Amino acid sequence: MKLTVLGKSPAWQDADGACSGYLLRDGDTTVLLDCGNGIFGKLRKFVDYVDVDAVVISHLHADHFLDLIPYSYALIHAPRQQPVPVPPWPGTDSPARPRLVAPPGAAKTLRQVVGAWGNEDLIEQAFELEEYAADSVVEAGSLRFSFAVMPHFIDAHAVSVSSAEGGGRLVFSADSRPASELVEFARGADLFLVEATLPRPERTGLRGHLTAEEAGQHGRDAGVARVVLTHISDELDQDRACEQAAAAFGGPVEVAREGAVYEI
Repeated sequence: MKLTVLGKSPAWQDADGACSGYLLRDGDTTVLLDCGNGIFGKLRKFVDYVDVDAVVISHLHADHFLDLIPYSYALIHAPRQQPVPVPPWPGTDSPARPRLVAPPGAAKTLRQVVGAWGNEDLIEQAFELEEYAADSVVEAGSLRFSFAVMPHFIDAHAVSVSSAEGGGRLVFSADSRPASELVEFARGADLFLVEATLPRPERTGLRGHLTAEEAGQHGRDAGVARVVLTHISDELDQDRACEQAAAAFGGPVEVAREGAVYEI
């Protein structure tokens, strides 16, 4: 299984960057994990969007799903997707319609968002939408996905991914405040892709994110093999974030970089 980082920004994009989005490829299976702001354009650099088997969404914050909208427009309106020839495309009776595997309440939320200016069923026209439960196990080709609810400002779902072809296990934290649930879910992962949004803990109010030090500590407590920090802005000192996370983890740590590829 190969993971390509398409976007690693938090809720605001890096310069020339994108928010949450990760391309997973395993043999003939291609899955997009999260589809935040800017991800659709990044995706097209690596794979033809009609060849994506499924899109899996961790939670219903805009920086994790918003580019489902341009993706939907492409699937519905692109010349190649039409039933009649649109040169140079020959026309098709079977346009691509990837699976969209999304959290509980996704249909309602996506209809509210898109309905603010157009047809509220835009995304459901483009994708085959299915909502997962926290205890769901979803299979997409050779890839197997499981989920666990993490404490965030809304329910977010950490995602575990493994391959029927063997190899290691990826755990993506999604967004979470410090949580024993995340440690247990990530236990023994070969690669722990963990958010490190904050330079320091929130001073007031409900916590929703981790610092780099906390991300490294979660990795150590979970006994993971490798830690990669994500959901972190280019406005932060990323060398310092790595140092803080590595000190807590007890081993090397790196920050996700757009275009980076990890074999798991």
